[in-house]
Amino acid sequence: MDLSSINPVLLLASLMVAATPILIAALGELVVERSGVLNLGVEGMMITGAICGFAVAVETGSPFWGFVAAAAGGALLSLLFALLTQFALANQVASGLALTLFGLGLSSLLGQGYVGVKPPHTAKLDIPILGDIPFLGPVVFSHDLMVYFGLALVAAIWAMLKYTRIGLVLRAVGENHDAAHALGYKVVRVRVMAILFGGACAGLGGAYISLIRVPQWTEGMTAGAGWIALALVVFASWKAGRVMLGAYLFGGVTVLQLNLQAAGVSIPVEYLSMSPYLITILVLVIMSADRSRAPASLGRIFHATQ
Repeated sequence: MDLSSINPVLLLASLMVAATPILIAALGELVVERSGVLNLGVEGMMITGAICGFAVAVETGSPFWGFVAAAAGGALLSLLFALLTQFALANQVASGLALTLFGLGLSSLLGQGYVGVKPPHTAKLDIPILGDIPFLGPVVFSHDLMVYFGLALVAAIWAMLKYTRIGLVLRAVGENHDAAHALGYKVVRVRVMAILFGGACAGLGGAYISLIRVPQWTEGMTAGAGWIALALVVFASWKAGRVMLGAYLFGGVTVLQLNLQAAGVSIPVEYLSMSPYLITILVLVIMSADRSRAPASLGRIFHATQ
Protein backbone atom coordinates (compact mmCIF):
# COMPACT_ATOMS: atom_id res chain seq x y z
CA MET A 1 0.00 0.00 0.00
CA ASP A 2 1.46 3.33 -1.07
CA LEU A 3 -0.76 6.31 -0.22
CA SER A 4 1.98 8.71 -1.30
CA SER A 5 1.06 7.88 -4.88
CA ILE A 6 -2.23 9.78 -4.46
CA ASN A 7 -1.79 13.30 -5.84
CA PRO A 8 -4.14 15.69 -3.96
CA VAL A 9 -4.24 18.13 -6.88
CA LEU A 10 -5.31 15.46 -9.35
CA LEU A 11 -7.69 14.02 -6.75
CA LEU A 12 -9.55 17.31 -6.28
CA ALA A 13 -9.55 18.09 -9.99
CA SER A 14 -10.98 14.65 -10.72
CA LEU A 15 -13.61 15.23 -8.03
CA MET A 16 -15.09 18.11 -10.03
CA VAL A 17 -15.21 15.99 -13.18
CA ALA A 18 -16.84 13.04 -11.41
CA ALA A 19 -19.49 15.25 -9.79
CA THR A 20 -20.51 17.19 -12.91
CA PRO A 21 -22.85 14.67 -14.63
CA ILE A 22 -24.76 13.97 -11.41
CA LEU A 23 -24.91 17.67 -10.56
CA ILE A 24 -26.40 18.67 -13.94
CA ALA A 25 -28.93 15.83 -13.94
CA ALA A 26 -29.95 16.49 -10.32
CA LEU A 27 -30.48 20.20 -10.98
CA GLY A 28 -32.80 19.36 -13.84
CA GLU A 29 -34.77 16.98 -11.61
CA LEU A 30 -34.88 19.67 -8.91
CA VAL A 31 -36.75 21.99 -11.27
CA VAL A 32 -39.10 19.15 -12.27
CA GLU A 33 -39.94 18.30 -8.66
CA ARG A 34 -40.38 21.93 -7.64
CA SER A 35 -43.14 22.05 -10.27
CA GLY A 36 -44.88 19.16 -8.48
CA VAL A 37 -43.86 16.33 -10.82
CA LEU A 38 -41.93 13.23 -9.74
CA ASN A 39 -39.96 11.81 -12.66
CA LEU A 40 -38.16 8.57 -11.81
CA GLY A 41 -36.87 8.27 -15.36
CA VAL A 42 -33.64 10.22 -14.83
CA GLU A 43 -31.47 7.14 -15.35
CA GLY A 44 -33.20 6.37 -18.65
CA MET A 45 -32.85 9.95 -19.88
CA MET A 46 -29.17 10.05 -18.87
CA ILE A 47 -28.26 6.86 -20.74
CA THR A 48 -30.24 8.04 -23.77
CA GLY A 49 -28.39 11.36 -23.69
CA ALA A 50 -25.12 9.45 -23.36
CA ILE A 51 -25.61 7.49 -26.58
CA CYS A 52 -27.24 10.35 -28.53
CA GLY A 53 -24.39 12.70 -27.62
CA PHE A 54 -21.74 10.06 -28.29
CA ALA A 55 -23.16 9.06 -31.66
CA VAL A 56 -23.58 12.62 -32.94
CA ALA A 57 -20.16 13.68 -31.65
CA VAL A 58 -18.53 10.74 -33.43
CA GLU A 59 -20.43 11.31 -36.69
CA THR A 60 -19.88 15.09 -36.79
CA GLY A 61 -16.49 15.20 -35.08
CA SER A 62 -17.83 17.93 -32.79
CA PRO A 63 -18.39 17.49 -29.02
CA PHE A 64 -20.54 20.63 -29.12
CA TRP A 65 -23.10 19.06 -31.44
CA GLY A 66 -22.85 15.93 -29.34
CA PHE A 67 -24.01 17.81 -26.26
CA VAL A 68 -26.76 19.54 -28.26
CA ALA A 69 -27.99 16.14 -29.44
CA ALA A 70 -27.79 14.76 -25.91
CA ALA A 71 -29.96 17.57 -24.55
CA ALA A 72 -32.43 17.01 -27.41
CA GLY A 73 -32.49 13.25 -26.83
CA GLY A 74 -33.11 13.62 -23.11
CA ALA A 75 -35.80 16.24 -23.70
CA LEU A 76 -37.50 14.08 -26.34
CA LEU A 77 -37.64 11.12 -23.98
CA SER A 78 -38.97 13.36 -21.20
CA LEU A 79 -41.66 14.57 -23.61
CA LEU A 80 -42.98 11.01 -23.66
CA PHE A 81 -43.20 11.14 -19.88
CA ALA A 82 -44.96 14.52 -20.08
CA LEU A 83 -47.54 13.18 -22.53
CA LEU A 84 -48.25 10.20 -20.30
CA THR A 85 -48.50 12.07 -17.01
CA GLN A 86 -49.82 15.51 -17.95
CA PHE A 87 -52.24 14.64 -20.74
CA ALA A 88 -53.06 10.94 -20.32
CA LEU A 89 -52.90 11.44 -16.51
CA ALA A 90 -50.92 8.23 -16.00
CA ASN A 91 -49.29 7.42 -12.66
CA GLN A 92 -46.02 9.33 -12.37
CA VAL A 93 -44.09 6.65 -10.51
CA ALA A 94 -45.00 3.90 -12.96
CA SER A 95 -44.36 6.15 -15.96
CA GLY A 96 -40.95 7.17 -14.64
CA LEU A 97 -39.89 3.59 -14.04
CA ALA A 98 -41.09 2.64 -17.52
CA LEU A 99 -39.10 5.55 -18.94
CA THR A 100 -35.92 4.25 -17.31
CA LEU A 101 -36.45 0.74 -18.69
CA PHE A 102 -37.25 2.14 -22.13
CA GLY A 103 -34.17 4.38 -22.10
CA LEU A 104 -31.87 1.52 -21.12
CA GLY A 105 -33.22 -0.67 -23.91
CA LEU A 106 -33.18 2.10 -26.51
CA SER A 107 -29.60 3.09 -25.69
CA SER A 108 -28.48 -0.53 -25.95
CA LEU A 109 -30.01 -0.74 -29.42
CA LEU A 110 -28.63 2.58 -30.66
CA GLY A 111 -25.17 1.95 -29.23
CA GLN A 112 -24.46 -1.38 -30.90
CA GLY A 113 -22.34 0.18 -33.64
CA TYR A 114 -20.34 2.44 -31.32
CA VAL A 115 -18.69 -0.02 -28.94
CA GLY A 116 -14.93 0.49 -29.03
CA VAL A 117 -15.15 3.80 -30.90
CA LYS A 118 -13.31 6.84 -29.53
CA PRO A 119 -15.20 10.16 -29.50
CA PRO A 120 -13.59 13.46 -30.52
CA HIS A 121 -11.53 15.14 -27.82
CA THR A 122 -13.22 17.83 -25.74
CA ALA A 123 -10.79 20.67 -25.11
CA LYS A 124 -10.24 22.14 -21.68
CA LEU A 125 -10.50 25.86 -21.12
CA ASP A 126 -7.21 27.68 -20.89
CA ILE A 127 -7.94 30.49 -18.45
CA PRO A 128 -5.09 33.03 -18.43
CA ILE A 129 -3.49 33.93 -15.09
CA LEU A 130 -6.07 31.98 -13.03
CA GLY A 131 -4.85 28.67 -14.44
CA ASP A 132 -1.31 29.48 -13.32
CA ILE A 133 -2.19 29.92 -9.64
CA PRO A 134 -0.37 27.22 -7.64
CA PHE A 135 -2.63 24.37 -6.49
CA LEU A 136 -5.86 26.34 -7.06
CA GLY A 137 -5.21 26.78 -10.79
CA PRO A 138 -5.02 23.09 -11.77
CA VAL A 139 -7.81 22.16 -9.33
CA VAL A 140 -10.41 24.77 -10.27
CA PHE A 141 -9.40 26.49 -13.51
CA SER A 142 -8.26 23.64 -15.76
CA HIS A 143 -11.52 21.97 -16.73
CA ASP A 144 -13.79 21.71 -19.73
CA LEU A 145 -16.69 24.11 -20.26
CA MET A 146 -19.33 21.69 -18.92
CA VAL A 147 -17.83 21.74 -15.42
CA TYR A 148 -18.35 25.50 -15.26
CA PHE A 149 -21.74 25.15 -16.91
CA GLY A 150 -22.79 22.93 -13.99
CA LEU A 151 -21.62 25.51 -11.45
CA ALA A 152 -23.34 28.33 -13.34
CA LEU A 153 -26.52 26.25 -13.47
CA VAL A 154 -26.52 25.98 -9.67
CA ALA A 155 -26.42 29.76 -9.32
CA ALA A 156 -28.97 30.31 -12.09
CA ILE A 157 -31.53 27.87 -10.68
CA TRP A 158 -31.07 29.19 -7.14
CA ALA A 159 -31.61 32.77 -8.33
CA MET A 160 -34.51 31.78 -10.57
CA LEU A 161 -36.39 30.02 -7.78
CA LYS A 162 -35.73 32.72 -5.23
CA TYR A 163 -35.97 36.01 -7.10
CA THR A 164 -37.84 35.68 -10.42
CA ARG A 165 -41.49 35.52 -11.39
CA ILE A 166 -40.83 32.30 -13.27
CA GLY A 167 -39.53 30.76 -10.07
CA LEU A 168 -42.54 32.05 -8.14
CA VAL A 169 -44.96 30.50 -10.63
CA LEU A 170 -43.02 27.22 -10.65
CA ARG A 171 -43.11 27.01 -6.86
CA ALA A 172 -46.77 27.97 -6.75
CA VAL A 173 -47.66 25.17 -9.17
CA GLY A 174 -45.60 22.72 -7.13
CA GLU A 175 -47.12 23.72 -3.82
CA ASN A 176 -50.79 23.89 -4.80
CA HIS A 177 -51.69 23.29 -8.42
CA ASP A 178 -55.40 23.92 -7.83
CA ALA A 179 -54.76 27.36 -6.34
CA ALA A 180 -52.26 28.16 -9.11
CA HIS A 181 -54.84 27.15 -11.71
CA ALA A 182 -57.47 29.33 -10.01
CA LEU A 183 -55.07 32.28 -10.27
CA GLY A 184 -54.80 31.74 -14.01
CA TYR A 185 -51.46 29.96 -14.24
CA LYS A 186 -51.16 27.30 -16.93
CA VAL A 187 -50.28 24.36 -14.68
CA VAL A 188 -49.84 21.78 -17.43
CA ARG A 189 -47.76 24.13 -19.57
CA VAL A 190 -45.47 24.99 -16.64
CA ARG A 191 -45.00 21.33 -15.77
CA VAL A 192 -44.32 20.27 -19.35
CA MET A 193 -41.65 22.97 -19.70
CA ALA A 194 -40.09 21.87 -16.40
CA ILE A 195 -40.12 18.23 -17.51
CA LEU A 196 -38.43 19.12 -20.81
CA PHE A 197 -35.79 21.13 -18.98
CA GLY A 198 -35.15 18.23 -16.62
CA GLY A 199 -34.85 15.84 -19.55
CA ALA A 200 -32.37 18.09 -21.33
CA CYS A 201 -30.23 18.34 -18.17
CA ALA A 202 -30.30 14.58 -17.69
CA GLY A 203 -29.23 14.13 -21.32
CA LEU A 204 -26.34 16.55 -20.84
CA GLY A 205 -25.26 14.68 -17.72
CA GLY A 206 -25.27 11.41 -19.60
CA ALA A 207 -23.29 12.85 -22.51
CA TYR A 208 -20.69 14.19 -20.09
CA ILE A 209 -20.05 10.63 -18.94
CA SER A 210 -19.70 9.19 -22.46
CA LEU A 211 -17.79 12.10 -24.02
CA ILE A 212 -15.56 13.38 -21.22
CA ARG A 213 -15.44 11.40 -18.01
CA VAL A 214 -15.30 7.96 -19.68
CA PRO A 215 -14.71 8.81 -23.35
CA GLN A 216 -16.25 5.68 -24.82
CA TRP A 217 -19.60 3.97 -25.15
CA THR A 218 -20.47 0.92 -23.08
CA GLU A 219 -23.93 -0.40 -22.37
CA GLY A 220 -25.35 0.79 -19.02
CA MET A 221 -22.41 3.13 -18.44
CA THR A 222 -24.40 5.56 -16.28
CA ALA A 223 -24.29 2.84 -13.60
CA GLY A 224 -27.00 4.25 -11.35
CA ALA A 225 -25.99 7.92 -11.64
CA GLY A 226 -29.60 8.84 -12.38
CA TRP A 227 -30.80 7.23 -9.16
CA ILE A 228 -28.13 9.07 -7.17
CA ALA A 229 -29.29 12.32 -8.81
CA LEU A 230 -32.85 11.55 -7.69
CA ALA A 231 -31.69 10.88 -4.14
CA LEU A 232 -29.70 14.13 -4.08
CA VAL A 233 -32.79 16.19 -4.83
CA VAL A 234 -34.81 14.67 -2.00
CA PHE A 235 -32.11 14.64 0.65
CA ALA A 236 -30.93 18.13 -0.35
CA SER A 237 -34.35 19.51 0.58
CA TRP A 238 -35.04 20.65 -2.99
CA LYS A 239 -32.32 23.32 -2.69
CA ALA A 240 -29.76 23.91 -5.44
CA GLY A 241 -26.86 24.63 -3.07
CA ARG A 242 -27.32 21.39 -1.19
CA VAL A 243 -27.62 19.47 -4.43
CA MET A 244 -24.18 20.77 -5.39
CA LEU A 245 -22.70 19.73 -2.04
CA GLY A 246 -24.19 16.26 -2.38
CA ALA A 247 -22.91 15.86 -5.95
CA TYR A 248 -19.39 16.90 -4.98
CA LEU A 249 -19.49 14.56 -1.99
CA PHE A 250 -20.42 11.64 -4.25
CA GLY A 251 -17.80 12.63 -6.81
CA GLY A 252 -15.14 12.96 -4.12
CA VAL A 253 -15.79 9.56 -2.60
CA THR A 254 -15.93 7.97 -6.06
CA VAL A 255 -12.54 9.37 -7.04
CA LEU A 256 -11.04 8.56 -3.64
CA GLN A 257 -12.06 4.91 -3.79
CA LEU A 258 -10.49 4.60 -7.25
CA ASN A 259 -7.26 6.09 -5.95
CA LEU A 260 -7.29 3.79 -2.93
CA GLN A 261 -7.69 0.80 -5.22
CA ALA A 262 -4.73 1.99 -7.30
CA ALA A 263 -2.68 2.48 -4.13
CA GLY A 264 -3.32 -1.13 -3.12
CA VAL A 265 -5.33 -0.52 0.05
CA SER A 266 -6.10 -3.87 1.68
CA ILE A 267 -9.89 -3.48 1.52
CA PRO A 268 -11.96 -5.71 -0.78
CA VAL A 269 -12.64 -3.96 -4.09
CA GLU A 270 -16.38 -4.61 -3.72
CA TYR A 271 -16.51 -2.57 -0.49
CA LEU A 272 -14.58 0.30 -2.07
CA SER A 273 -16.83 0.28 -5.14
CA MET A 274 -20.03 0.58 -3.13
CA SER A 275 -18.60 3.14 -0.67
CA PRO A 276 -19.56 6.24 -2.75
CA TYR A 277 -23.22 5.23 -2.70
CA LEU A 278 -23.28 4.28 0.99
CA ILE A 279 -21.38 7.31 2.26
CA THR A 280 -23.32 9.77 0.08
CA ILE A 281 -26.69 8.42 1.23
CA LEU A 282 -25.57 8.38 4.89
CA VAL A 283 -24.35 11.98 4.83
CA LEU A 284 -27.39 13.22 2.90
CA VAL A 285 -29.72 11.53 5.37
CA ILE A 286 -27.94 13.42 8.16
CA MET A 287 -28.15 16.65 6.15
CA SER A 288 -31.86 16.12 5.60
CA ALA A 289 -32.69 15.96 9.31
CA ASP A 290 -33.89 19.57 9.12
CA ARG A 291 -35.11 19.41 5.54
CA SER A 292 -37.91 21.60 4.42
CA ARG A 293 -41.25 20.13 3.46
CA ALA A 294 -41.46 18.64 -0.01
CA PRO A 295 -43.58 20.46 -2.61
CA ALA A 296 -47.14 19.77 -1.47
CA SER A 297 -48.36 18.73 -4.93
CA LEU A 298 -45.37 16.49 -5.68
CA GLY A 299 -46.55 13.38 -7.52
CA ARG A 300 -50.21 14.39 -7.52
CA ILE A 301 -52.21 14.27 -10.75
CA PHE A 302 -53.67 17.60 -11.82
CA HIS A 303 -57.28 17.65 -13.04
CA ALA A 304 -58.16 21.03 -14.49
CA THR A 305 -61.54 22.27 -13.27
CA GLN A 306 -64.00 23.64 -15.80
